[in-house]
Amino acid sequence: MKETIGKFTISSTDGNARRGTLVTAHGIFNTPAFMPVGTQAAVKLLSPDELLELNAEIILCNTYHLSLRPGEELIGKLGGLHKFMGWNKPILTDSGGFQIYSLAKRRKLSNEGVTFQSHIDGKSVFFSPERVIEIQETLGVDIMMVLDECLPHGVDEHTTSKSLELTENWATRSLAARKNQNGLLFGIVQGGMFEKLRTRAAKHLSEQAFDGYAIGGLSVGEPTELLREMTEVSTAHLPFEKPRYLMGVGTPQDIVASVMLGVDMFDCVIPTRNARHGRAYIEQGHIDLTNSVFRTQDQPLDSACNCYCCKNFSRAYIAHLIHSNELLGIRLLTIHNLCFYQRLMADIRAAISNRRFIEFSRAFIG
Repeated sequence: MKETIGKFTISSTDGNARRGTLVTAHGIFNTPAFMPVGTQAAVKLLSPDELLELNAEIILCNTYHLSLRPGEELIGKLGGLHKFMGWNKPILTDSGGFQIYSLAKRRKLSNEGVTFQSHIDGKSVFFSPERVIEIQETLGVDIMMVLDECLPHGVDEHTTSKSLELTENWATRSLAARKNQNGLLFGIVQGGMFEKLRTRAAKHLSEQAFDGYAIGGLSVGEPTELLREMTEVSTAHLPFEKPRYLMGVGTPQDIVASVMLGVDMFDCVIPTRNARHGRAYIEQGHIDLTNSVFRTQDQPLDSACNCYCCKNFSRAYIAHLIHSNELLGIRLLTIHNLCFYQRLMADIRAAISNRRFIEFSRAFIG
């Protein structure tokens, strides 16, 4: 019997941590899950086959970037995003809300939507909540995000409240614009760093028929303590039976801490971006291969890792590649870092199933 698209099953819990599965049009993935970031329909330097070898079950792409180049109409005509990029597992697309934050100097907001000055050719591009849903449905993705306004850290409560009104209105319009039930739709909790606004946002979204709920507007410059506090406030008021996605977070420690608060899904550029700067994540934390001390070390990056990089190459060789600006060095670090993240998620899921996640998290975070 075919599983119902959108069915979220929680199989184990330990405290607030949950292990489960989410059914999508392109298969089932396990939670807690980490989604490698493939903004422009590619996880940098890796092929889909390599992602499968790393046990990635779902990836993230970006609506704004794909709409600008090559355009959702072309991708749709060529069979949809999965066929276009050769990835037949689940895909989640961000809505462009993060670009409202990251491209703040190149956009204008109104109640109707956002007008961007394209970072490619300078042309004006208008995104309304309805247009963003249309783009994502044309791409044929498995999980769509509503358009929202993501604010930087430090914005005052009054401004944040007005922004939240806009995001709430856009969320309602996004639901009304949805035509294809095969694409799951997640609402996004905003509200800045204010408990009252986060609570209001989570409760408001919970009353609407979203397939899951994201927590946005974090990892934008706030201290770690505040990130975790706002995550806890948000999850406390979201439906237990629906998946929860913490957007853009984060470090291994933040992921473990957020799972402890009831989060099910994560994405972040950290493992791939930091690979491009010579950083490798290991069981003891991380190491920086630009440091000359690693140029003579014969051991693998991480003795606990069985990735292609660690099975075949030494720290000395990777350091040589990084110092020589050889792309192979970045590729190998990318493979290793994503392997580390996927292994971390598997360890988290196992710990929850065995009801030892609280012990696991304390040992991991320190």
